[in-house]
Amino acid sequence: MRSALLVAGSVLALLAGCVALDAPKKTVLPPDLRQGEGILWTDLDSATRQARIARLLPATVKDRSGWAIDLQITYDAIGIPAAPTTFCASIAVIEQESGFQVNPVIPGLPGIVRRELERRLGSYNIPLFLLDAALLKKSPNGSSYGERIAALKTEQQVSTLFDEMIAELPFGEALLADKNPVHTAGPMQVSVAFAEKYSAEKPYPYASNKRMRDELFTRRGGLYFGVAILLDYPAPYDDVLYRFADFNAGRFSSRNAAFQSALAKLTGEAIARDGDLLRYASGKPSDAVSAVESALLGISHRLDMRRSDIRRDLLLEKSAEFGSSPLYKKLFQLANANANSNASTGSPLPHQAMPTIDLKSPKITRKLTTDWFAHRVKDRYRQCLARDG
Repeated sequence: MRSALLVAGSVLALLAGCVALDAPKKTVLPPDLRQGEGILWTDLDSATRQARIARLLPATVKDRSGWAIDLQITYDAIGIPAAPTTFCASIAVIEQESGFQVNPVIPGLPGIVRRELERRLGSYNIPLFLLDAALLKKSPNGSSYGERIAALKTEQQVSTLFDEMIAELPFGEALLADKNPVHTAGPMQVSVAFAEKYSAEKPYPYASNKRMRDELFTRRGGLYFGVAILLDYPAPYDDVLYRFADFNAGRFSSRNAAFQSALAKLTGEAIARDGDLLRYASGKPSDAVSAVESALLGISHRLDMRRSDIRRDLLLEKSAEFGSSPLYKKLFQLANANANSNASTGSPLPHQAMPTIDLKSPKITRKLTTDWFAHRVKDRYRQCLARDG
């Protein structure tokens, strides 16, 4: 093991030159990742740090040095502080999402893909017998598209298959272009949309001529974008549980759920605690008034804010800036005053709350929630920290 890690250290040094890494810039751990004194590994040499990372991995993980190298490169490239807590946060998510499989096998994929094709053709009133005929066509690898669908096991295979069907089948360009059904990928199940957006904001550190969608199917790419969405933002929490909830429900969802809870207590209205303050259409804020916005407009005189000001601040809900906006501050001032007048504790309302979301996906076959996911990952996080003892 030690010799393997020493070799890994040499490989890491070589790779570091290829990806133009900067030294980590963040040397202070965020509040939710300060376990005890919040031990940092900034003074450890590369080989020692790799050995410590490898020790944190579950016993069943294969190619431990490879995972340790890619994690270390990722943390250095993004600038995440090296510490047991930060590495265990990522390790816990990887274990939960994929069991350390770069391209995890998804049960029932052939049926999922077939139903999706039928749904799309049905929306255009195209008879299903035409789909059956089209799937008899030979694909570039010599098998028919129908045979390829029947043999599907991973999301990478699905993504590649759809790319080929778009190019080769008669209806492909018209019905399937820009509609690849694989929206999340890799060992941390990161959304393709996030990878594309993040790489546009920060240069991808690896030399590659692949699309970011395809990079997600590599270990290095899946880890890079997974660590980025999990750790490269100012999570405003004192418990890592809510960071894990955000990973599942979207950044700042736990903060927003607390805002919704405070608003519901203040107004007495039934408001879902799902972390979304606005309505969305195709991933963008809709002009339609949400339940949250409607409740806020109903107390606009108490907030001393105009409709346009309320809307302006709500549009910040997916960013850190919302937490320092006038709307956020005024709402909690009113809600705390109201709560304290009705209770003897005088305790301020929490600024973090678990989003109440039922997880829905063709890949999910039983009732799961964000609460279940976050607690499951936190259990794995604790187990990881224990391995560092």
